[in-house]
Amino acid sequence: MSERKVLNKYYPPDFDPSKIPKLKLPKDRQYVVRLMAPFNMRCKTCGEYIYKGKKFNARKETVQNEQYLGLPIFRFYIKCTRCLAEITFKTDPENTDYAMEHGATRNFQAEKLIEEEEKKIQREREEEELNNPMKVLENRTRDSKMEMEVLENLQELKELNQRQAAVDFESMLEQYKELEKRQRQKEQEEDERETKEMLERALVKRLRDSDSDSDQEEEKRKEQQNKHAAERPTDILTTDMSTDSKVPSSTGVKRQKVESWERSVGGMGGKSTLGSLVVRKKPAATNTAQQPGAGSLTDATASKPAKICAPTTASSSQTAPAQNSSSLSLLGAYSDSDDSNSD
Repeated sequence: MSERKVLNKYYPPDFDPSKIPKLKLPKDRQYVVRLMAPFNMRCKTCGEYIYKGKKFNARKETVQNEQYLGLPIFRFYIKCTRCLAEITFKTDPENTDYAMEHGATRNFQAEKLIEEEEKKIQREREEEELNNPMKVLENRTRDSKMEMEVLENLQELKELNQRQAAVDFESMLEQYKELEKRQRQKEQEEDERETKEMLERALVKRLRDSDSDSDQEEEKRKEQQNKHAAERPTDILTTDMSTDSKVPSSTGVKRQKVESWERSVGGMGGKSTLGSLVVRKKPAATNTAQQPGAGSLTDATASKPAKICAPTTASSSQTAPAQNSSSLSLLGAYSDSDDSNSD
């Protein structure tokens, strides 16, 4: 299968290019091209201004019998945008520009005119120097004289400026450099100080955050410990047994258990009730004098069955049945405390 876009054409073996007829086109033929106006111009017929950069569909032709160093010169035909009058201009390769030829006038351009005038003067001078050698010497002496005058005028201006303002430019430059150096050092110090302050603020903020976090953690731990301590039933029991404080109505069952324990064993406080009932042994002389007090003591012990009385030599026969009754009551209370704990 052949390609759709073929670059190489097929030539038969008997192909003879000399037999192809050549088209003889006129040398002054014209082409239609698209161009922009190369300069500002004004139409001579209606006075319309045509500005540089205006686009036209122009006709282009080669100028006959005109060349510049072998380069052909082209002529362009355009029409006015208002009256459709024909305007022509051609290329100028010598000045790298375009030259107006017919139908319009080129607008005033001072820079171009000055350049043309300078070129004209320079050309005339060169022509004179070629034909007259004395003219060359005169021109050189005149140029050197003008240069000397210019240098003298420049030196006078410098001296006048130095008189009016005695300023040392080198010292001024040095001072300016020192000022710039100090300013840069100051800016660097300020930048360093600001960075240090920012770092310190960030560090203090982190320390505060860490302290607050640690405080919150400690508070949470204390709360959790208090909760755990409140949830332990043995702690409440021990506190009730150690102190004879009043227990609220919500802890009635626990208070009953503590009372049964106290009846069986006794209070856990520092000052027990048994210590007040113990009677120390005294000499015989004092026993006879204090017999009425001993009788009252036995009566007190008989009225309190839950308390233990210490045996005495004087009233041992009287307190024997009281001791038996108190021991039986203690055994019953102890059995009651076991039953309540099992419940």
